[in-house]
Amino acid sequence: MSSVRDQLVWNRLLAIVEEQAQTLMRTAFSTVVREAGDLSAGVFDTRGDMLAQAVTGTPGHVNAMAASVGKFLAVHPLGSLLEGDVLLTNDPWDGTGHLNDFTVVTPVYRDGRAVALFSATSHIADVGGRGFGPDANEIFEEGIRIPIMHLFRAGERDESLMSLIKANVRDPVVAEGDLQSLTACNHAGAVALLEMLEEFGVEDLDPIGRWINETSRTAMIEEIGALPEGIYRQSMDVDGYDEVVHIECAVTIGDGKLDIDFDGTSGVSSFGINVPLNYTEAYASFGARCVIGNEIPNNAGSLSTITVRAPEGSILNAVSPAAVSARHALGQMLPDVVLGCLANFMSASVPAEGASCIWNPVLRSDAMATTAGNTDAKPFVINPIFNGGTGARPAKDGLSTTAFPSGVRTTPTEVNEVSSPLVIWRREYRPDSGGEGEHRGGLGQVIEIRHRHDVPFVISKMFDRIDHPARGRDGGEAGAEGRVFLRDEDGVEIALRGKGKDVVPAGSTLVMETPGGGGIGSAEDRPAAARSADIEAELVGD
Repeated sequence: MSSVRDQLVWNRLLAIVEEQAQTLMRTAFSTVVREAGDLSAGVFDTRGDMLAQAVTGTPGHVNAMAASVGKFLAVHPLGSLLEGDVLLTNDPWDGTGHLNDFTVVTPVYRDGRAVALFSATSHIADVGGRGFGPDANEIFEEGIRIPIMHLFRAGERDESLMSLIKANVRDPVVAEGDLQSLTACNHAGAVALLEMLEEFGVEDLDPIGRWINETSRTAMIEEIGALPEGIYRQSMDVDGYDEVVHIECAVTIGDGKLDIDFDGTSGVSSFGINVPLNYTEAYASFGARCVIGNEIPNNAGSLSTITVRAPEGSILNAVSPAAVSARHALGQMLPDVVLGCLANFMSASVPAEGASCIWNPVLRSDAMATTAGNTDAKPFVINPIFNGGTGARPAKDGLSTTAFPSGVRTTPTEVNEVSSPLVIWRREYRPDSGGEGEHRGGLGQVIEIRHRHDVPFVISKMFDRIDHPARGRDGGEAGAEGRVFLRDEDGVEIALRGKGKDVVPAGSTLVMETPGGGGIGSAEDRPAAARSADIEAELVGD
């Protein structure tokens, strides 16, 4: 039984990590962090076990970061660090899966002794190379790769490292600002933690940390133990880059543990849609946690009851030097697959498949137009977020234009237009895109974009659900497939692939139609009042 003090410390930790995340958002330079919340933040004990995470953030960042701090300590043991040290990496296999994510780890000292660590991750819009996208064939083409090393030593920034980073990215001001932002948010967490330890008379976090994680682990064992033991399977085909990717999944439940195995999944791709195992673990475990023990804190204790495996050399366990920049395009499909396994015995708690993969194009200036002396073709790069619909829920319709499972928000139109010379002429719900059913799938959206000065610009696409839409369940229909195309000045439409880089010619309009979620149950069972409300709101046709 915990003491009242321990419970108060736990509650305060939750407040501290949320303030840590909010500090990151308030100070970030990248709009995808500041406006969309593409980040993670958490506090760890001195062994590198995550105790608490901020609510703000994405499962891919949080759950991958949960495993990364131990890797930091393996390279730089806590005894070798000094007060004022700050470590960082963007190595996909040591961090959160691709080069655009920088993870920063900061030890916290009290009276000369390390008492905890804070870690945070954020997405930096550009890290050089080909740019954020799926076109590279190996990691060396995707940008600068920083191994686990010091960003600060005893409070002094490594200016040589910062100069190296700035020299290799397209927007050095943003890169430097975001790394300072990550450092600042960990510092804010450290200050608040030390104040709390003083207030409650606690020497360090390790004893309470052991209680937190053991309590969470025990609760998860009980939750899993109440489920029917067995092996439950599901498979899914998704678009891939140049060929279909097959995902095979088996969930085994027994002995208070849950094992997720992706044996039988497609092999590694020659393009940048491969997924490091840490990112596979992050989203697969999140899929299970959505319906199993979802009220239990997400930390090292609860996560220890879930094992995720994929054959080395498969697309879900790609090893270096595989290209992994667009690892989210496939990784974000994994909760749908895991939930599909669990629907075999708990369909009353599981939603239908959704758009899942966020539509987050990289839009940037065309180098040829910029270097040709066109004064209207000024350099820019933005990474806006657009979302499709979620699958129908067991007793409710799906959510429209909502990022599940990533949880990031859509970037506001005004921010995108201030940050670039692009104009978003249209952004509205996409009628009839949610799969019909007793409970309808969530709707996608339509976005139309042009350059303000009618000069070419570049789009790098990492879209899915174009050839393989979200499937319905129990008689529900599939959601609408996504579409991306150009509309020239004569109104002629030119279809584009879902993945890869393309140039939007001068005067053309870029059109994106995000996919909808699948429905649940027969459409004949949908209440007449719900159907009438959809028609009145112009969400569906007559």
